[in-house]
This record gives sequence, C-alpha cells and structure tokens, in this order.
Amino acid sequence: MNTSIEPIATVRLGTGGPLVGVQGFGAMGISSAYGHTDDAAARDTLKATVEAGVTLIDTADMYGTGANEEFLAPFVAAHRDHITLATKFGIQTRADDPAHRTVRNEPAYIREAVEGSLRRLGVEVIDLYYMHRRDPAVPLAESVGAMAELVRAGKVKHLGLSEVTGAELREAHAVHPITAVQSEWSVFSRDVEYSVVGAAAELGVAFVPYSPLGRGFLTGAFTDAGAELSSDDFRQSMPRLTGANATANAALLAPLREIAAERGATTAQIALAWVQQRAEAHGLAVVPIPGTRKRGRLLENAAATRITLAPEELALLEPIAEKVAGDRYPDMSFTSAARETQA
Repeated sequence: MNTSIEPIATVRLGTGGPLVGVQGFGAMGISSAYGHTDDAAARDTLKATVEAGVTLIDTADMYGTGANEEFLAPFVAAHRDHITLATKFGIQTRADDPAHRTVRNEPAYIREAVEGSLRRLGVEVIDLYYMHRRDPAVPLAESVGAMAELVRAGKVKHLGLSEVTGAELREAHAVHPITAVQSEWSVFSRDVEYSVVGAAAELGVAFVPYSPLGRGFLTGAFTDAGAELSSDDFRQSMPRLTGANATANAALLAPLREIAAERGATTAQIALAWVQQRAEAHGLAVVPIPGTRKRGRLLENAAATRITLAPEELALLEPIAEKVAGDRYPDMSFTSAARETQA
C-alpha cells in the first residue's frame, strides 16, 4: 500500500476558480457525526493534508452545530495561505436537538449565516461558499443573488451549490458564476449523472463529490452500521448501510476487493481512483473530498490520485451502482435525486 507524502497534482476548481489539489478533505467527521474524536489525532491528520498537497478543506455551519468550524479555526489560522477553505449554509440545526434540521435559503438567513461562519472560522473571507441544500419554496435567483452580494462585499470569493439538478445549476449560473457543485458521487451512488454532471461540464463548473467512499462502507471498515457503530454515529440512520440492505451491499464490494488485491492497493484507493477518473469520463474537473481522522488513511487516500484504472477494471465496477439496495438518506426529499424524479 502506497502512503507516500509526495504532494498530489493540482487542478483548477471551475472556470476562474482557485488551484487546488485534485483531492480535497471532507472535515465533517474530523470532529462530529462519527462518534468520539481523539483531538490530537484529528489535528495531526489536518496537518497531513498540507503535507500531502490536499488543499481544499470542506466544512459546513451545521456540522456539530458550528463546532466543526470552530475546531478547524486554529488549523486555518496556521495555514491560511496554503488552503482553499469551503463552508456551507442552508441546513439549520439546534444544539439541543441535532437531528432536527430545517432547510433555509432566504436572503436574510444567508447574510446571517455567513457572519457566523466567518466568526467561527476566524477569517475575513471564505474561499468557496456553498448552498448546502435547496429549498424549492425560495426562488433560486433570490438565494444566489444574496450569495452574489457576499462576493461583492468581499466576504466570499467563489460560490457553490450542493445537491442541485442540472436545471437548477443552469438557473443559478445565469445569476452569478458557480465555481463548484458538491453532491454524493461514488461507485455506489451515481444519481448525479442524470443531469447535473453534464450541466457542470457544459458550464465549466467543477464537481466536488462528497462521500466518495460511501461514508466508509466502501473501505470495508464496517458491514452493518446499525450493529457495529456507536449509537452517536449518524450512519446508523442510513438505509443502505444497515440491516439486510447492508448485507446485500457488502457483497457488491467483491470487484473492488479483486482489483485492489491485484494492484496491491486498498478498496478505498480503488473506489477513489474510480471517482477521480470521472473527470476524464465526463470532461470536467473532479475533486473528491474523502474524510478521515487518521493520518495514515489521509495519506492512503491521497496516494489513490496516482492510480489509473484500466478499461477492463472500470467495466467490472460499472454495474455496481444500479444494484445498491436502499437510499442514501432516510429522507431523500432534500436531495437533487428527489427533484429529478419529480421532474
């Protein structure tokens, strides 16, 4: 297994966007969502991102109800000139009930949310600011217009959207240039290929796949979240990661294991290599953001950027997504897939 610290290659994040490592870092799990955190190990993992050339660091105001942004603040201060900082607004949570979530896109809320993120992160400007989820009740032009005001005010450099359809991306891009779209994309989850990937390629928008390792399931770290993970791990609520669905889905990992064994790699590296090669397959910049709390895993993930899968290996992985049992979330109504179906 290759875990060298050779810096990874770079790519432009959308037309006119920042130059970033071809793999980013999803920071949600570094301090929230996946159970207990060892703070010292987590901070060492963050340090390894810079060493490996993983420069796009992704968080959100709802991760730990703001605590994730606060946890990242010392790291951001120490490495501000070397990282591209991304955060998000749009999902409002309550400290007394983290499971309770409300999607909010109204302009007044956006202006309030950015001030909170700037304060918690300890920065004067956010490099990439995403709308975390879309509320169809609020006109998209109003929301993106408010986001554009933040750019003009110097509080945000670039705009992004998460979990949007191709039509929504085009509508938003007509109001203000969108630098990146973030949605779940992996060998297990390919609904973004319905429309938004093509729209992003057409418009010169980068794609930032979250959960490229299926929230750890594609690594083989667990086979049933409900039975194996702690009660405070939110993966217990994911339909495809628990019970009979998880048992059926674990069997789908066989081709990943086969390719990994032949290459002397890990299943995680093969899954990440597949995502990275979507850039060539679809003609756009693709910067996945796997997350981890361990330095060794971070370096393992970064090393996957140097793996190129052969056509016959890609063919083995191609049928997997259509066989996956269970939805990505217990409530799919706030995903782009739900709105694609309605359309």
